[in-house]
Amino acid sequence: MVYNSKLPHVGTTIFTVMSALAREHNALNLSQGYPNYPSSQKLNDLVSNAMNNGYNQYAPMAGNLDLRLAISNKYELLYNHTYHPEKEITVTAGATQAIYTIISAFIRPSDEVIIFKPAYDCYQPAIEVNGGKAIPIQLSAPDYKIDWNEVSSKVSSETKMIIINSPHNPSGTIWSKEDMLQLQKLTHDTNIIVLSDEVYEHIVFDETRHQSICLFSSLKQRSFITASFGKTFHNTGWKIGYCCAPEPLMSEFRKVHQFNVFSVNHPAQKGIADYMQDPKTYLSLNTFFQQKRDLFLNLISESRFKYRPSQGTYFQVLDYSNITDEHDVDFAKRLTKDFKIASIPLSVFNEDGKDDKVLRFCFAKTDETLIKAAEILCRI
Repeated sequence: MVYNSKLPHVGTTIFTVMSALAREHNALNLSQGYPNYPSSQKLNDLVSNAMNNGYNQYAPMAGNLDLRLAISNKYELLYNHTYHPEKEITVTAGATQAIYTIISAFIRPSDEVIIFKPAYDCYQPAIEVNGGKAIPIQLSAPDYKIDWNEVSSKVSSETKMIIINSPHNPSGTIWSKEDMLQLQKLTHDTNIIVLSDEVYEHIVFDETRHQSICLFSSLKQRSFITASFGKTFHNTGWKIGYCCAPEPLMSEFRKVHQFNVFSVNHPAQKGIADYMQDPKTYLSLNTFFQQKRDLFLNLISESRFKYRPSQGTYFQVLDYSNITDEHDVDFAKRLTKDFKIASIPLSVFNEDGKDDKVLRFCFAKTDETLIKAAEILCRI
């Protein structure tokens, strides 16, 4: 049988590679972005209660209405803007499915999609498998600032979509209000759709406000927001996320969603809906993760790594240029094998493998794990 792959250059993700290497060498795994502590027992009990109370059949295609109401109320509470729970919110099988479905619904062959690199690794394959063309804008360590003149120069008559991500994985940086205003100005009076990946919206540090796309009226009318309960409630394995958009965009999204997923785990949806009745369940995340970030950075302050404190997400980028000239992939693998600590090299997310000599470490771990990790890093 002979066939032409639609993704001929896509192999195993770096997350799978590094996690497998960590298991093989019994290393601390600070590579893949998931916690090593349990989700809330109260939330687990609410999901169990939902199962016991009959929420075991298909949820509505757009998602359990109680959950969509909770999401709508959250946006009103946080941003004084909201989305209609019946027409503008859809629950998805994680944010990655939402992103893939948005791209599938709107990107046709030869359409161009602007992405900012280092970019989360699901963006470009989703564009390419739908026949689109990714147009990269390369950002550089340590600040990963956006050159808006460059962005403007990359916009063409073929530009269909711009994908943004703030707080940003993998760099841990955030977009400023000025960045959002620049994006709003750039897309005004165009047919460009904006896909705003906001899965870490509740994890922003140092009393900084997350600049959600919904805060900017012109942007909101052309944009999707994607989000993840797995990131918010420490249960990435549940794969529950959602997306929000104005009704005309969401209507097109649901045409695809109903055939590639249809509906999502019902008892988990109901449990999360009940859990969100207390806003503290998500409003406390900034403090929780900032304590972990600060603990980790204080513990490695005497190491040879250089860093700027993460502005958001639960990732910290460390510059190892004072230690070695090795390529970041080689160094990450050597750390895993020889020092028993796993991380993610950022070059795999960059255009043409640009190597800034930085590694990403996940600090969504127990304090005990972070202490052990810091002891290792201080020995390198």
